[in-house]
This record gives sequence, structure tokens and C-alpha cells, in this order.
Amino acid sequence: MQTLNLTFPATSAVSKSVHVGVVGSGDLEVLLSPPDGDAVMVRVRTSVDGFDEVWTNVLTRFFTEYPAGGKYEINDFGATPGMVTLRLRQALQEATG
Repeated sequence: MQTLNLTFPATSAVSKSVHVGVVGSGDLEVLLSPPDGDAVMVRVRTSVDGFDEVWTNVLTRFFTEYPAGGKYEINDFGATPGMVTLRLRQALQEATG
């Protein structure tokens, strides 16, 4: 089990809390809540060790395109980068839509 903590700049912020996905084989859940400040705070808990660079690249790409401030908790059980992006988009859409 590995935990990563990352911070990204934000230009807006989410206004409500949401929960999408499930922790299961090849999937992940995203818990998103409004920020304490003006940044994107991400905590990733993953069952797969050694993918720090992949996580950093996927999250950097996502939050460069969608810089919505909030506290993002990602609980992963072997999800692919595509699934990570899908769940993050779902969470952001629910939190802002």
C-alpha cells in the first residue's frame, strides 16, 4: 500500500462534496470536497507500489486542464490512467454541475 500527496494550483474551486466510483479490482473511488484554501490537494492511496511517476504525470495533465481547487482523495485498486481520468472528470462534473 502506498500513499502519495500532491498539490497543484487552482483557478476555481468546487462548492460541494461528491463521491464517485468504488474501490475494486481495476477501479478506484474519488472523494472530492471543497478546498480549505486556493489549491488542488490530492491524496492517492494505491494498492500498487512504484507508480509515483505515472500518478504524477496523469494528475498533472488532468489538473493542468481542469484546475478546480478541492480536496481529492483517490483510493485505487489497480485502475488504469484512463479510469483515473474518467473518475476525476465524473467527480468534477458532479461537484460543479
